Amino acid sequence: MRIERRLTTPRWLRVVVPVASLLAALVLAGVMELATGHDPIATTSRLIDRGFFASGALSATLVTATPLLLTGLAAAAAFRMLTWNIGAEGQLVMGAVGASGAGIFLHDQAPVLIIPAMMAAGGLTGAAWGAIPGLLRAYFNTNEIITSLMLNYVAGLVISYLIFDSHSYWRDLSTFTARVFPQGKYLGPAASWPALGAGSLVIPFGFLVGVVSAAGLFVLYRYTRFGYEVRVIGDSRAAGRYAGMRINRKIVAVMALSGALAGLGGASQIGDFRHVLDPRGLQQAGYGYAGIVVAALAQLNPLAVILVAFLLGGLTNAGYSLQGPDFPAGLVGILQGLILFCALAGELLVRYRVRFRRLMVAPA
Repeated sequence: MRIERRLTTPRWLRVVVPVASLLAALVLAGVMELATGHDPIATTSRLIDRGFFASGALSATLVTATPLLLTGLAAAAAFRMLTWNIGAEGQLVMGAVGASGAGIFLHDQAPVLIIPAMMAAGGLTGAAWGAIPGLLRAYFNTNEIITSLMLNYVAGLVISYLIFDSHSYWRDLSTFTARVFPQGKYLGPAASWPALGAGSLVIPFGFLVGVVSAAGLFVLYRYTRFGYEVRVIGDSRAAGRYAGMRINRKIVAVMALSGALAGLGGASQIGDFRHVLDPRGLQQAGYGYAGIVVAALAQLNPLAVILVAFLLGGLTNAGYSLQGPDFPAGLVGILQGLILFCALAGELLVRYRVRFRRLMVAPA
């Protein structure tokens, strides 16, 4: 058996492999359910029904899918150039800090001013946080996996300090209760992002922002010089360097772009859902790490990220709804891990081919 790198990858393979990865993850999860005494068919049916078909399920799924979409785009943007941004979690948190600060500062302005300002502040704060490991990688040859991952914890400490350990601009000190039990300042009604209603379906504004961002990222990487250079450097940095491309600048730019997308996810959390800077809620959600699963299963295609985020959002939403004595609480987390494992294993088939050769036995 010999493993060879593919010179060209058939388009059908890029579709078949993610679907097969998802099915393989479901089969493995079914085996685990059988081992723990649960009916895999009934459990899967309940997940699908509660995630996509039950009353109000689609609206709740879009709420869960919104941060997964934006952090998935963040991972896809960086990974396409083989720049491993594992810091979307911290970039989302810092984006939430920036967006909430802008919303609090402009509390008495019209929504048409506050909402763009929150988006800009969230994106810029996330971009600045993402540029830090980019600069360290580009000019000091520091491993971006380690630095971006460690900055997740720094961001968590920053947001906790702002609310729990200081009298910061973000902390509510207006009442005795707020001073004793620390909490952030709630944003005014004008800072609440609008939602698009279509019958019983409610689409968060942040999800629409994510769809537009996915389309923009697709166009940027497919049809612009910047995207062409990103693809070349991702395929071979030596070739990009030989062609005179400024690789260090591209590393910083891609990491900043990735951080900006994750920062928009943090802004959406504030404007669409929470309306207050909530350190515990943002850190416990794990949206940044789940975005890696989304990007891997989407084969780093920005448009496919929309579909994958919707599917995983439905599974996550169903897991929240079904948790109870008769439903395994950790099933959704296990399923997400299995999906990532199978997607990474399937990547081997996309990039490489396996050839078998019969051994010739010499006559005695």
